[in-house]
Amino acid sequence: MHLVPLAVDQPIWDRFFIVAPLVIIGSKEPDGTYDLAPKHMAIPLGWQNYYGFVCSPRHATYRNIRREMQFTVSFPRPTDVVTSSLAASPRCDDDTKPALTLLGQQRATTVDGVLVDDCYLYLECRLHSVMDGFGANSLIVGEVIAASADEASLRMEDRDEGEQVFNSPLLVYVSPGRYAALRETTRFPFPRGFSR
Repeated sequence: MHLVPLAVDQPIWDRFFIVAPLVIIGSKEPDGTYDLAPKHMAIPLGWQNYYGFVCSPRHATYRNIRREMQFTVSFPRPTDVVTSSLAASPRCDDDTKPALTLLGQQRATTVDGVLVDDCYLYLECRLHSVMDGFGANSLIVGEVIAASADEASLRMEDRDEGEQVFNSPLLVYVSPGRYAALRETTRFPFPRGFSR
């Protein structure tokens, strides 16, 4: 292996590949309609029910969540990568995203929002905090106040976890600009006595 120093006077993230989940964030627009936007810089925050993602204050998603204090998170399947792509469609001159009408949607159960049809996991979040100042971006953190999952995606003791992931693969964003269906997994070799 030969290590190459990377200059850090510019963002480094497009210089190599990294893996992240790909989710679709739902938020309510000022006119009462709903926006959907894909995000890959997204992650559970700690072991409790908090979920965060990176967003720019220039985006309607940021402004909508700041105003409405709530949002939804839909976790699409690998077969729904086109759905995720449509959610990234740019806005028209009238500030609408007509491509969103092509996406199947359902009302959230607890927050005022929508969820994308046929996803394997849904989170409904109340805004916990927004941390600005990550360059041009911010971290939006929500407290999960409702969640639901496709039964086939739930971990159960009587199922082999490797087989379960193989049968219900996960959509992974391989940044920059690629995706994968994650099917093959192996149990992590935690040392004896390890606890979180």
